[in-house]
Amino acid sequence: QAQLVQSGGGVVQPGESLRLSCVASGFSLGRYAIGWFHQAPGKEREGVACMDSSRASNEYYKDTVQGRFTISRDNDANTMYLQLNNLKPNDTGEYVCAAGRTINTAQRVCQWEFGMDYYGTGTTVTVSP
Repeated sequence: QAQLVQSGGGVVQPGESLRLSCVASGFSLGRYAIGWFHQAPGKEREGVACMDSSRASNEYYKDTVQGRFTISRDNDANTMYLQLNNLKPNDTGEYVCAAGRTINTAQRVCQWEFGMDYYGTGTTVTVSP
């Protein structure tokens, strides 16, 4: 059974860092477009960091996280990551990883959540002084 198992998250102070992980099983993550989606309290879910399925692994970041968040994947470990640096209170919320066998661009994956087949169960990040 294909699935994504998330880990990471927690409560941190502004300026601190976290790393979220998502281990894939039942499929090879390296052939998939991947993305991290954030839902702040009371708001709709939106893509914050995505990577397409090409050899180039092109990335896209929402402007509010550009330069602070980094998406990556380790094909040998079949795991995707989101490194969150210089966290801000607005980064608080649930983060969900996703993967899809799609040729959509990283930007389309993030902006429209196109082509995602599998989702993690979500993990909560709280940024509070």
